[in-house]
Amino acid sequence: MEHARRGVMLVLASPSGAGKSSISRALFADDPNIALSVSVTTRARRTDEKDGVHYHFIDVPAFEKMRAEGELLESAEVHGNFYGTPRSRVEERLSNGRDILFDIDYQGTLQLYEKCRADMVTIFILPPSIKELRKRLERRAQDSAGTIDKRLKNARIEMQHYNEYDYVLINEDLEDSTSRVRTILAAARLERSRFLQLDKFVKDLQDQIDSL
Repeated sequence: MEHARRGVMLVLASPSGAGKSSISRALFADDPNIALSVSVTTRARRTDEKDGVHYHFIDVPAFEKMRAEGELLESAEVHGNFYGTPRSRVEERLSNGRDILFDIDYQGTLQLYEKCRADMVTIFILPPSIKELRKRLERRAQDSAGTIDKRLKNARIEMQHYNEYDYVLINEDLEDSTSRVRTILAAARLERSRFLQLDKFVKDLQDQIDSL
């Protein structure tokens, strides 16, 4: 018997190349109840991007209004552009029992902790070694050698925050790591606090005993 539940905010974080994106794609492929959080941004839309799919594209005054009125759960400025997570869209999805995956860094995670910790399950993904991490970045063939060196230096900073997450996975094998993330999400969905009107359900069971 299925009972209505509140959705889960699943945060995946990792240094670039550690496997976060691959795990996310695997989750989306076989779990229709989870979707990626779509941020608002003030940067220009690229030709291959769709509004409402990749981002919600807005102008700076609209972004500043949302931030001033507390409509953003987290926000950041990156290369002169603003990004943020709209509170209303997240709350609507959670209230309908739908889960949301967040692809954000530790700074965004800490902002979310301040506003919605009870809804969150957070996972930090580590590479098995820096040598392997460099290999993965090189295999992607997306970055120059200089960019890869910069990503590795950023990885050092990001890994300093591993202990701020609920779970830590060492991604030696993608299939195994994805399975572990699915297990963590399944457990989070079954937490007592997620179920709606559970007190009423238990009271109804007690009443049935009393009526025997």
